Amino acid sequence: MKTNSQIYNFAKKIIDHPRSLSGNGVRKTLKDIKKILPVMKVKNFKSGNKAFDWKIPMEWDVHDAYIVKPNGKKICKFSDNKLHLVGYSIPVNKTLSKDKLLQKLYSLPKLKNAIPYVTSYYKKDWGFCIKHSEKSKLKNGNYKVFINAKHKKGELNYGEIFIKGKSKKEILFSTYICHPEMANNEVSGISVVTYLTKWIQSKKRNFSYRIIFIPETIGSIAYIPKNLKNLKKNLIAG
Repeated sequence: MKTNSQIYNFAKKIIDHPRSLSGNGVRKTLKDIKKILPVMKVKNFKSGNKAFDWKIPMEWDVHDAYIVKPNGKKICKFSDNKLHLVGYSIPVNKTLSKDKLLQKLYSLPKLKNAIPYVTSYYKKDWGFCIKHSEKSKLKNGNYKVFINAKHKKGELNYGEIFIKGKSKKEILFSTYICHPEMANNEVSGISVVTYLTKWIQSKKRNFSYRIIFIPETIGSIAYIPKNLKNLKKNLIAG
């Protein structure tokens, strides 16, 4: 029961970190993991580097984002929920009519009180995600849109742990660290794998274990060519 409460408390701690493919939210998450697993090495891929026919994206960090309704009330505040802002949105500071704004709003008609998760990692764009119940009540008028976000050359960070066993043959555990605010997507994986790793460390092991905390798709695509020789030679399960 003690471990269950530790996993829950850890999940509660990291759920609000502004994670994406890269940036301070990812580093903050890795820093919290490292407090529990000090042996973890934090590594990186540089922005612009090629991985097969993909390219490591720029870093993305958000300082603030929201929409101001005609009556002056702020909605879709990034500070309230990171899902409100389309991932990797470019900076915006403009006033739009309701019709123009609706073209940039994403909602789920069948899940009226849910905020969808939308990204634009590899295309320069912007947008907001909103509950469909709230979107349907928007009135005509002018809406101010504000996104204070920065894209810069930097790095895509990930964490790696190798736990040696009697055999050189490896079992791989991998979990994504790039989605914010969703308990069943990312937060559960990060939390369970963190404490699973701690448990593995405490046991006698026949096999060796490799644990990776990495952003989805591009992280895995970049990791494979860098570690292909070892993966082909030693990996038996994952």
